[in-house]
Amino acid sequence: MNRKQKIVLLTDGAEIFTKTAVLVEKQDELFGTAYKEWENKFIPGLDITAAFAVLSILTSSVLIYLFKNKRKESV
Repeated sequence: MNRKQKIVLLTDGAEIFTKTAVLVEKQDELFGTAYKEWENKFIPGLDITAAFAVLSILTSSVLIYLFKNKRKESV
């Protein structure tokens, strides 16, 4: 993990679960006050990443097994 990735991880709150909304600070143009507002933004977490990794491993394992058996039959 390089320095930029560490900074992004720390500034995003080091959350491990998936987020669908982020709290953003905005500035009121008329009065000049700052307020916070939720913005819809998808940030994948370890839960979705782990599920995708398991699915990829299972799919590749099944495909390797199927093609390995076909190669033995044709030889």
